[in-house]
Amino acid sequence: MMRALINLAAVTILLVGLASADVVRGAPIRVASIYLSPDATSTKMGELDRGREVIILETSRDWVHVEANMTEEKTITGWIEEKYIVQSSTANGDKILFGEAVDSEDQASRSHGRNGAAQDAMRLYYAVAEYFPTSPLAGEAMYRSADIRWQIEKVDVMSRPSAKEQESFLREGMQEKYMKEVIKKFSGTKWADMAAFQLIDNKLCGDWQAMSKCPQKEAEIYEKYASEHPESPNTPEAMYDAAYRWSALIEIYKTEGEAKKSEQSKAKALAAGQGVATKYPQTDWGARGQRLLYYVQQGIPTYGNAD
Repeated sequence: MMRALINLAAVTILLVGLASADVVRGAPIRVASIYLSPDATSTKMGELDRGREVIILETSRDWVHVEANMTEEKTITGWIEEKYIVQSSTANGDKILFGEAVDSEDQASRSHGRNGAAQDAMRLYYAVAEYFPTSPLAGEAMYRSADIRWQIEKVDVMSRPSAKEQESFLREGMQEKYMKEVIKKFSGTKWADMAAFQLIDNKLCGDWQAMSKCPQKEAEIYEKYASEHPESPNTPEAMYDAAYRWSALIEIYKTEGEAKKSEQSKAKALAAGQGVATKYPQTDWGARGQRLLYYVQQGIPTYGNAD
């Protein structure tokens, strides 16, 4: 009896696994109408935005019967013309989805672009990584999706009164789930490095309030990032961000009566500024590092009323 139960459980697990493996997913590359039947004259049940996931239940001629995620909370079942859905089996599907995402992102950047285009791009990029995980575009697509989501949330977070709080833990930060997913799935790539850089946002103070605690902590965070991610595209920026904070501390420590720490900060600002200016001379960050060096050498404050 026990052996029979074990065998039955094993068969059940196998069937569930096979059923899961047989699930075919896809995403529309344009707004797609959903109908009650595989016929454009039948009742129209709604419209599905670009990049919204569908599970394909069956096909009929040029139509697919789908379970569609209309929103995060609403799912309906209906029929969509197959030509609008990119599946994992679609030839060059990764490039098609990526191209549609790029176009949507371009729309979002325009002053009179399509409403919801940024969210469309976010979903489409994510679909590339989900349906085509071995594609050369997968890492970049997942990062771009996470970055769009991050920037949308950041606008909201920084518009709240809590954004002015000194300590970062006193405000609700951006959701880290998707950036951490990039780091996990594409470890060792520049996309993981860039995702790690974005996560620093949640560690930054809202307002230094002319006190040394925040810029010192932040300078150390940026230095740590540059040390741990030497090949990251964001390393020049991290090095400059650290240099700027050390330069700001020159004046802040003076107001706190810490002359020795002020001089130490000056030395660190000069070293950090020189580092970014020397290592990345052809970049904007290298030029800004050179400018920062001049300010510090000439005793021109970089923080306060004269900044």
